[in-house]
Amino acid sequence: MTSVPRIALNSGHRIPQLGFGVFQIPPAEAEEAVTSALELGYRHIDTAAIYGNEDGVGAAIAHSGIPREELFVTTKLWNDKQAGDAPHDAIRASLEKLGLQYVDLYLTHWPTPEKDTFSHAWEKLIEIRDAGLSRSIGVSNHLPEHLDRIVKDTGVTPAVDQIELHPAHQQSDVLAWASEHGMHIESWGPLGQGKYPLFETPAVAEAAASHEVSPAQVVLRWNLQRGIIVFPKSSHRERMAQNLDVFGFELTADEVSRIDALDPGDGSGRVGGHPLEVN
Repeated sequence: MTSVPRIALNSGHRIPQLGFGVFQIPPAEAEEAVTSALELGYRHIDTAAIYGNEDGVGAAIAHSGIPREELFVTTKLWNDKQAGDAPHDAIRASLEKLGLQYVDLYLTHWPTPEKDTFSHAWEKLIEIRDAGLSRSIGVSNHLPEHLDRIVKDTGVTPAVDQIELHPAHQQSDVLAWASEHGMHIESWGPLGQGKYPLFETPAVAEAAASHEVSPAQVVLRWNLQRGIIVFPKSSHRERMAQNLDVFGFELTADEVSRIDALDPGDGSGRVGGHPLEVN
């Protein structure tokens, strides 16, 4: 089984740096996909209430026979559950579907600035952590202005910020904030979701040929060498295995720099929603 490095979070807990994401995996297929991932050696599973597949994730975990302490499970609070005491109801609903007494990481999914509930939601996540329902807490899709606000309001820095991050959209401002405040970055869509010809760029294609690996493995390795936590998503067992097999080679400094240079630097490489516009 592949040994995935674990990164220490500011909560005192450790997270596997590479995991398995279940975004857009249909509920009916989630159990089979997560079962395959666990059999291959994944121990970090990332889901969310809005994905609608927490039941399948929970069933796969229950049937796996893997001790709970060996697993790292993340789920997320959806946007319409940020006000009042709804976050407490939401985490309990997620735990029931997952069949777990706690998750390892609970995230607010988007800051939803027009609703202006993200700071309140963060206060509730602190309560959820203190109640033992999540060992660590963090955010997703938060920009420095959102991070500054919640830390100012509560004094608590998120363990992670899960953001869109791939070679064409590297969010250097969020990475700089994370480095300064002891927060780790997780990448969603680390392969660009297939929405631009990333694998055909010379920087990626030539590195893949040099190391005799796939372009996807090169991009995942690029993330890992920059200290990013990644969880690629695939329903195909062969690709799951390939995505996990990224610890037997190392990109050179020049190869990393060439991939770094793929970001146009003006935000035009974004392939998902903008945190200021998703409400």
